[in-house]
Amino acid sequence: MRRGSYRRLSVEARRAELLTAALDLFAHRAPEDVSLDDVASAAGASRPLVYRYFPGGKQQLYEAALRSAADELERCFEEPRSGPLSARLSRVLDRYLGFVDEHDAGFSALLQSGSVAETSRTNAIVDEVRRAAAEEILLHLAVKEPGARLRMMVRTWITAVEAASLIWLDEEKRPSLEELRDWLVDQFVAMLTATAATDPQTARVMKAAVRMEPAEGTVGRLARRVVPALGEASHLL
Repeated sequence: MRRGSYRRLSVEARRAELLTAALDLFAHRAPEDVSLDDVASAAGASRPLVYRYFPGGKQQLYEAALRSAADELERCFEEPRSGPLSARLSRVLDRYLGFVDEHDAGFSALLQSGSVAETSRTNAIVDEVRRAAAEEILLHLAVKEPGARLRMMVRTWITAVEAASLIWLDEEKRPSLEELRDWLVDQFVAMLTATAATDPQTARVMKAAVRMEPAEGTVGRLARRVVPALGEASHLL
């Protein structure tokens, strides 16, 4: 029944169905563990049909699947620029970490490298996601021309999010997604604060962001936890 309906699909729909099947397989297995026969079987198609749409074989199919996943990851960082910054970051991370949770094995294979399917093109796709994510975060900071320190801080945070996601998978998805999300938002605030201490532009960004935060919000709760923890540091002032 599946094969019969498959013949009635348009060229675009047929390619999309093969790509969807491949994405699902790559999400849960490393690229080297997925064959074209696996993709054909999952899509209810034949191996020759897969080659018809992806004449470059598994490498071309993997890169197309990776491009599709990268587009989805980039969309995770798209968020209306209104309301407290911490709330916006929380929603972004909910989508990003949800993607990580759903595509666990594939996400690990993608970011840890070492796959036989890894090429300069796949590396460029992954790097594009990182840069796009950083640009989206900088837009939320409302800075027309971010300086080197602020850009470095944001890109470093993106790297920390990636690393934490991989460690979270390695730790059998502990702690909970909600705890991981809140911790990563706290990390952003901490990095922004540390950078603001020596960079005037970041200091202005931070002041503007803090003014929008409610007392009972994420940043307020973090401040109330940090101040007592720093009580023993009064002799440093």
